[in-house]
Amino acid sequence: MNIFSWNVNGLRAVHRKELLLPFIQQQNPDILCLQETKSHPEQLPEEILNIENYHSYFASAEKKGYSGTAIYTKEKPEEVTTTFESDVLNHEGRIIEAHYKNFILLNVYFPNGGAGNKRVEFKIDFYSKFLNRIDNLKKQGKNIIFTGDVNTAHQEIDLARPKENQKNTGFLPEERAWIDEVIEHGYIDTFRMFNKDPDQYTYWDMKTRARDRNVGWRIDYFFVNEEVREKIKSATILPEVLGSDHCPIALEIEI
Repeated sequence: MNIFSWNVNGLRAVHRKELLLPFIQQQNPDILCLQETKSHPEQLPEEILNIENYHSYFASAEKKGYSGTAIYTKEKPEEVTTTFESDVLNHEGRIIEAHYKNFILLNVYFPNGGAGNKRVEFKIDFYSKFLNRIDNLKKQGKNIIFTGDVNTAHQEIDLARPKENQKNTGFLPEERAWIDEVIEHGYIDTFRMFNKDPDQYTYWDMKTRARDRNVGWRIDYFFVNEEVREKIKSATILPEVLGSDHCPIALEIEI
């Protein structure tokens, strides 16, 4: 099974650039998870609302043009949920949880800490409640795959300018500590199973043309629970795919 994840920075925008459907045709994903869709289903043209051979699911923020997630999947999940026990998780269309026979997939657009770090407290609260959610699912014997824009670089190797960003959201100690906690709870950063190299990024600031110089951040991830480790065949970044300030990431798993 091939699962892809991509923060598209606007689903309608990437479609207008004629990049989404060609990407799907070329990669032929079994599941495609999108973040920052910035749209409600009724705003989408038919050709991306219902893509041939895929079931589609959307979670939207109340605020138009903000946040949002989507899943396109060949196999119809047994259950899909976008509402959770916490208003923090429900508020902005940030999670789609899809239950399959052998695993649960969570597609997540984690909050940004905001200008001046003003939303860091909300972000940390979201992180905490999300980890509780997946831990509870894991305790029920479920295999967990979660993916998306985590909005935090874990270690210095994961961004081009670590020293300059130590006091900026996305690389704050408390944000990075949460990823440590995720790993301590038995989840694996799949990309680092295969690639320990520096200069491997998934996000670049568009205003400064940082992508041209590869001055980026690795803030998009696939995590799985430890029991799934041996089923992971590859985890890759696709920096050559344009259309957003993020590039897609991919996971190949035998499950």
